[in-house]
Amino acid sequence: MSDAGRKDLHTKLGESITPDSTKSTQQKIKETVTDSGDKFARGAQPDHEKSLGQEASDKAGRSHDRTAHGSSGGSILDKGKHALGLDKH
Repeated sequence: MSDAGRKDLHTKLGESITPDSTKSTQQKIKETVTDSGDKFARGAQPDHEKSLGQEASDKAGRSHDRTAHGSSGGSILDKGKHALGLDKH
């Protein structure tokens, strides 16, 4: 089960194991859009407000993104606060 507006684990696994060569262009576009929305939601909602499964999935996704893209970590919200100087006490 997933939190409102989020992809559930079953959907994510299904998309990842289905070869791109068998997906239509429409399916690929849909996955790209929903993946972007899911990543935004992942960063916008604090982990303590998520279901246990969603929290674990999001932590794994952030870890993968940091490894794949060299990110410094932190949520989108945290990065926005830093950019605006709101993270200073």
